[in-house]
Amino acid sequence: MNESNLFLTPSHLLEYLYCPRFTYYEYALNIPQREEKRYKVQKGKDIHEIRKKVNAGYLRKKLGVVKKESDVELNCPDLQLRGKVDDLLYLDDGTMAPFDYKYAEFKQRLWKTFRVQETLYALMINHIYKVEVTRAILCFTRSKYKIVELELKEKDYLFAKVSLDNCLEIIQNGIYPEPTSVRERCRDCAYKNICIQ
Repeated sequence: MNESNLFLTPSHLLEYLYCPRFTYYEYALNIPQREEKRYKVQKGKDIHEIRKKVNAGYLRKKLGVVKKESDVELNCPDLQLRGKVDDLLYLDDGTMAPFDYKYAEFKQRLWKTFRVQETLYALMINHIYKVEVTRAILCFTRSKYKIVELELKEKDYLFAKVSLDNCLEIIQNGIYPEPTSVRERCRDCAYKNICIQ
């Protein structure tokens, strides 16, 4: 893939964090993973069709939202990153925040992948709008649309940038990375039949 037209998305970074070999097979070797057959991925896409169930007026008051844009395409050539945020919130303290619907239950803690994904959205928002992004808001649809605020710290930005650089290096240099250390993940992997363990 030509370096000048290479754009990753937060979803690609999540795959990289799940197992770096996703990135290698999908981008360095151009083998599609056919994710449309996977139930959770499809449900995650379908959930955006029913997001009107969330009480928008309540959210605006509680979170200090002064303006909201939906389904915003973010394109950041400087970072070689692009994505589509569910909602982009303009907040009354002058900052902005991504709002993301999750087809998941909230289990009293946030997975690292959620933090990385939201930090990548925040990086793009900061680059494009030149506005500070100190938090992201998640809506867990399988926990009665529970809203969770995620504070974004400097270490989150650093980890996201390092992960992005590592992912790009695999693609641009054709590096065959080590597999995930969590072997249970291999059972549901689209590449399990071709992956050399």
